[in-house]
Amino acid sequence: MPRKKLPKVGFVSLGCPKALVDSERILTQLRAEGYAISPSYEGADLVVVNTCGFIDAAVQESLDAIGEALQENGRVIVTGCLGAKGDIVVRTHPSVLAVTGPHALEEVMGAVHAHLARPHDPFSDLVPAQGIKLTPRHYAYLKISEGCNHHCSFCIIPSMRGPLVSRPAGEVMREAERLVEAGVKELLVISQDTSAYGVDLRYRTDFWGGRPIRTRMRELVAALGELGRAGEGVWVRLHYVYPYPHVDDVIPLMAEGKILPYLDVPFQHANPRILRLMKRPASGEDNLARIRAWRAVCPEITIRSTFIAGFPGETEAEFRELLAFLEEAELDRVGCFAYSPVEGASANALPDPAPAALREERRARLMQAQEKISARRLRRRVGKTLRVLVDAVTPEGAVARSSADAPEIDGVVRIEDGQHLKPGEFARVKVARSDSHDLWARCAKSGARRRATETELP
Repeated sequence: MPRKKLPKVGFVSLGCPKALVDSERILTQLRAEGYAISPSYEGADLVVVNTCGFIDAAVQESLDAIGEALQENGRVIVTGCLGAKGDIVVRTHPSVLAVTGPHALEEVMGAVHAHLARPHDPFSDLVPAQGIKLTPRHYAYLKISEGCNHHCSFCIIPSMRGPLVSRPAGEVMREAERLVEAGVKELLVISQDTSAYGVDLRYRTDFWGGRPIRTRMRELVAALGELGRAGEGVWVRLHYVYPYPHVDDVIPLMAEGKILPYLDVPFQHANPRILRLMKRPASGEDNLARIRAWRAVCPEITIRSTFIAGFPGETEAEFRELLAFLEEAELDRVGCFAYSPVEGASANALPDPAPAALREERRARLMQAQEKISARRLRRRVGKTLRVLVDAVTPEGAVARSSADAPEIDGVVRIEDGQHLKPGEFARVKVARSDSHDLWARCAKSGARRRATETELP
């Protein structure tokens, strides 16, 4: 008897790494239940679109993706942050089969079951222990919590994703172990507010490997660092860390080589009045002093941040204060958004909104200033030997990342003689030159490697 054809689900994933993790969980459940995943619209019995709804551009991108899926396939289930923004999806695309909000695994699967019956084939109910991943095999996002307790005036994420819900530390560690066992070389720790991890659980004690571990940022990061050592140098990278005082406790772990010397800290602005209007947590902290203290403990730390230019009411003097902060802080990696009104955000009601042209002009000025700073910071790496993780290999060489480079948002290291390397492999390279974003390097010879011990970076 010929084997029954498996029902196929197409998948479109948009948005941030946190949404990507949601997509991976849905895909994992689909495969666990025996559904096949279609790489094209034509081969799919229906399509799931995981959307983003944070800013207007993301909303439009999501609506366009839904429209494309409807045109190419016709049977579409919508999930993600856009689904939490009222009835915008149904008003724009009334023919969608179902709409859910973010991190709604059960609701999405219920919609799939309603429109595409689950196959009954026990031989297909097999998935890798680490689940289905949308990232390359050698790195993975590790989401440690969902939601956010803050109410920043420009953001509607709490209304879409709810309040902070931390995963127990033991559960996180067991997932991290499975990923490392599957060959993952880099764990990217993500959440809406990584430094608030565990506060909702009152930092309760959980268990991992038969030993107690508190559900708190420092303890979790230390345990992940141990896992990295057990996995022969697995990288652990921290994203979305607010500059609370207790973050200082993590910096020694970076100096000791237990986790990458990298912090993604969304400062957003430098002027106290604008930060108060933004309702930013830790807005009263002396961030310049904190950055200096971090670098004193771990000189090789890379600090990335994002900023908003042209926030309602921002004066030219306040914007110049932000530029002065950048010059003094000398952050390694910076992204900047021109302020964009988001439907439902309280910042929309603030007086003195800046014209769109001025917002964009300030964004461009900030990035122009930061480009010089980034180039200056990268020049310090010329002549040094770095440990890098290879992402891709071409006839022209290899493309890799150092400890200073998160995938897709930071620069890369271009290895000019790296044709013999393999994706997912660690390599030692010596930096030959730099620009404002990337480094160019050649593979380090064994003798040079021994002589470079004092200048080696993780």
